Amino acid sequence: MSKFILPFILAAIGFSLNTTYAADPAGNYPTKPIRLIVGFSPGGAADTVGRALAEGLSTRLGQPVVVENKAGANGNIAAEFVARAPADGYVLYFPSIGHAVNVSLYKNLSYDAVKDFTAIGGVFSAPNILVVPMSSPYKTVGELIAAGKASPGKLTFASSGSGTSVHLSAVLFEKMAKIEMVHIPYKGTGSAMPDVISGQVDMSFPNLPSGWPQVKAGNLRALGVTTAKRSGAAPSVPTIAESGLPGYDMATWYGLVAPANLPVAIRNQINKELQSVLADPKFRDKLIAQGADPMPGTPEQFSQFIKSETEKWRKLIAQSNITVD
Repeated sequence: MSKFILPFILAAIGFSLNTTYAADPAGNYPTKPIRLIVGFSPGGAADTVGRALAEGLSTRLGQPVVVENKAGANGNIAAEFVARAPADGYVLYFPSIGHAVNVSLYKNLSYDAVKDFTAIGGVFSAPNILVVPMSSPYKTVGELIAAGKASPGKLTFASSGSGTSVHLSAVLFEKMAKIEMVHIPYKGTGSAMPDVISGQVDMSFPNLPSGWPQVKAGNLRALGVTTAKRSGAAPSVPTIAESGLPGYDMATWYGLVAPANLPVAIRNQINKELQSVLADPKFRDKLIAQGADPMPGTPEQFSQFIKSETEKWRKLIAQSNITVD
């Protein structure tokens, strides 16, 4: 073959390859296992749903999606790890509401909750539930607010730690009801519940999966759920908004993100498969069992949601002078 013809052949091959890639920017993604980082310990609600999500994505993407638990600092450890990972679609993150809260709660974070991540889509949202001991004299949200106004600083509430959704639910309640309560933080909901049940603490706002079993067992009385609409898992429990505090709305949520600058084609491919998982009756049943609702939507919608949540909690944390214990 002439040495003058060969370069033209090679150039033509290169042009063909480049043209093919341009038509399919995602290439053959994925070609190897994908890591799904969960910021909480194995066995909890986040881990349970995260593993169900990984299973659904594995089936649809044709590669294993392996859950890795990197617990600690309300998700900060996991988030920092993902923020530094390559933006190639092989490291994904399952962030919670803490992702939007931590930027205002922790000083000197090494990452930006918005700029250092590519939003892919929401996964689910779930209410917290306002509970009081069965021995409590308060049977409605209105009675609780009236007691708080009559005796400022007398009512106490237990949380699973400063800055958690349990804590923020109570702070939002205080601000909107214009009452003052005493915060008693615990190292997790599990350690807080016995003191609420026994009446040592007046109330708490645990996640529905943690609080509802205690209500059904007759250990606690439910006064309201924190979301704007009633929960399908606890339809008999009114919302706090309809029970005396109009406009109150707080949801725990989880979603799917990747490191910043993930190629749009890969982002859209993962979002497409995520929507398929969220529509799967088997997966939806798992969410409902956790008292949660699917959060379908586009990457752009989830990106805007994270921004709005970050601003919402920034204002509340600043107004309430919340610090990490």
